[in-house]
Amino acid sequence: MHQGIGLEAFNELPDHKAVHALYECCNSVTLARDLARGRPYADHTALFRRADALLFSLSESSIDAILQAHPHVGRRPHSTKSQAEQCSVWDESPEVMAELTTAVDDYAEQFGFGFVMHIGGLARDVCALSVIAAVRDRMHHDPETERKVVCNELARINRSRLERMLGPEGGYDNWG
Repeated sequence: MHQGIGLEAFNELPDHKAVHALYECCNSVTLARDLARGRPYADHTALFRRADALLFSLSESSIDAILQAHPHVGRRPHSTKSQAEQCSVWDESPEVMAELTTAVDDYAEQFGFGFVMHIGGLARDVCALSVIAAVRDRMHHDPETERKVVCNELARINRSRLERMLGPEGGYDNWG
C-alpha cells in the first residue's frame, strides 16, 4: 500500500498511478478514477470531502461491489491471531468465534451484504465481543438505515486509508 507519499507527490502522480493508490484506499475503480481526475487537491480536507461526496453519490450496486472487496469479519486467515496480538482482551475461543460467525452470517442474510465496521485507531479496544455487539445493534435497522450506516462506515475507512496514504498534513519532517 502507498503510505506517506504526501499530498504534493500524490497530486503529481501520473493518472494511472494515482488511480492505483486511490483504489488501494477505496476498493472502487470508479471512485479512484474520479478522485484522481479531481487533482490537484489544495489540502487533505479537500480530498477527504471529495472522496465522501463521490462515495455518497455512488449507486447501490457500486457500493455492493465495494463491500464485496472488503474482508469478511472473522474469516480472514489468522485474523484471530493478529487481533489477539493487538488487543489484550480479544477472546479467540471457539465459542466466541462461532458466535461472531453466526452474527455476521445473520447480518448478511438480513441485509444481503457483509458487515463492515471502521475500527481505525480503536483496534486495541475493539474485539470479537464488541463486534458481535455492534452487529446485533445494527440488526435492528431497517435496510435503508443500514445502507446509510454502511456508507458512513465506508467513508470512515476510506478516510483512514487516505490519511495513511498521504501521511501527515504538511508532510514528514525529515530534518528532525
